[in-house]
Amino acid sequence: MSKIAINAVSNLKNAVLKAIEKAVENGELINAEIPDFVIEVPADKKNGDFATNAAMVCARAFRTAPRNIANAVVNNLDLSETYIDRCEIAGPGFINFFLSKRYYSDIIKEISAEGDNYGRSDFGKGEKVMVEFVSANPTGPMHMGNARGGALGDCLAAVLDKAGYDVWREFYVNDAGNQIEKFANSLNVRFIQEVNGKDSIEFPEDGYQGEDIIDAVKLYIEENGTDLINADESERKKALVDFALPRNIAKMQSDMKKYRIEYDKWFFESELHKSGAVKEVVDILTEKGLTYEKDGAVWYKNKQVVTELLKKQGKSDEEIEKLELKDDVIIRANGNPTYFTADIAYHKNKFDRGFNTLINVWGADHHGHVARLKGSMNAIGYDGDKLDVVLMQLVKLMCDGVPVRMSKRTGKAIQLGDLLDEVPVDSARFLFNTREANTAVDFDIGLAVKQDNQNPVYYVQYAHARICSIARKLESEGITPRACTDEELQLLTAPEEIELITHLAAYTEEIISSAKSYDPTKITRYVTQLATLFHRFYNSYRVHEEDESLMQARLNLCLAVKSVIKNVLEMFKITVPEVM
Repeated sequence: MSKIAINAVSNLKNAVLKAIEKAVENGELINAEIPDFVIEVPADKKNGDFATNAAMVCARAFRTAPRNIANAVVNNLDLSETYIDRCEIAGPGFINFFLSKRYYSDIIKEISAEGDNYGRSDFGKGEKVMVEFVSANPTGPMHMGNARGGALGDCLAAVLDKAGYDVWREFYVNDAGNQIEKFANSLNVRFIQEVNGKDSIEFPEDGYQGEDIIDAVKLYIEENGTDLINADESERKKALVDFALPRNIAKMQSDMKKYRIEYDKWFFESELHKSGAVKEVVDILTEKGLTYEKDGAVWYKNKQVVTELLKKQGKSDEEIEKLELKDDVIIRANGNPTYFTADIAYHKNKFDRGFNTLINVWGADHHGHVARLKGSMNAIGYDGDKLDVVLMQLVKLMCDGVPVRMSKRTGKAIQLGDLLDEVPVDSARFLFNTREANTAVDFDIGLAVKQDNQNPVYYVQYAHARICSIARKLESEGITPRACTDEELQLLTAPEEIELITHLAAYTEEIISSAKSYDPTKITRYVTQLATLFHRFYNSYRVHEEDESLMQARLNLCLAVKSVIKNVLEMFKITVPEVM
């Protein structure tokens, strides 16, 4: 709800409370403590703009039928300080309220006054929140899951910011540990094969099979020659990693920038190892009696910690048993820490930097990692409940209903960079943000490149451009928008106009709801519905009316819609065209 809408609910609730108190004073109701009740929006608009269950929930306290309470409330109700025009009793005792014309005119005035700030609130109270998203493995190119994670993570951060949180975006680069060793082995073997022939050495089964490894080796040879073949293996591996890894990371950074994602920090795992932060968490867990040695490795008592966590959450022994919880190795027999150990250190580091809430956007394949990471935060003395994970389902790439696996341009598996070469960034950011993270997505390239109303982002952008066109046409005839009086704005009484204003009024509350549920797709749906309501209004009524007052009122309404569409698209870093 807008500020006016929020105040409308608050003032109405106060009016109902005062009416109950007055009914008690004059003896219509007995003296009793008033239970809490709600003011809500009915599902069916025929039942009013707002309704309350006050009479129903007060029946036991006042020891009388809800209908009697409802009558007492209505008899003593003073609506002068509210936006309510009238009320009526329905059914066994519900009270329905109908908004006055002044409410709708004030909504348009509020949007006009607040402009780009409309929808912003202080709901988050400046709480420091980190959103970590994408965090793709730097040993290879980014894929479709990263495309979806980028859109969801960046748009979630934008919504949280609009809702009044202090938001930080971060990308975690796994530039250390086992995957880098595997990367080094893969580069080494491909280098030897490139110099001495494919049959000269067998490629390891667990190596990275992608053509990007071969491409990196060929580029190294092109720039540096083949002398590295005579070097010691460890020296050769280091040289190849030092050559390929920075290029991979630079490509990731350029792809993210092309995707209009700017991170506050690219955090490198290697920093944790160099600083001793990884060793520190092992020491903390050991001091707390949560580690033991077995087969030359150091193990963390994950089963014990997560079991205790789940029992506090009310899980039964049977439910926990089904999870088949196991302990985790945190230091391998060769003395190297595992990825999980670094992950504990990384999240400790996040809390130590002063973030109150940590939000990770992960692929659904990380589902089993959530409880153990939250448990590990509790184990080292932090609040695991302050770590929230948004799990994201898979993306299937389609083109006009047919699955797509290869890029037309490269003939290889489609990577994020390829997608952004073939699909407008506006479409990618919008379409990847149309379905909740926990649902699988079929991303249709054919739809994404369409420039018609079948493409949702085009449909929304066109509503904005259409309003700009209306304003230009009127201006060419010497008509410019001006501020309207309350009486003029109250000429907007058609159902399509009222529905449009009601939807505009819901924007701030929709932002807050989206922030609370970590679901930015609510805003994409909101703005799509806004465009639908505007097109419906445009097709039903002329803006250029002979009645100058009505024309200006409708023009003010159009400009309010334009302002909110612009607000949403700019928040999600999608272009806002004035001509299409």
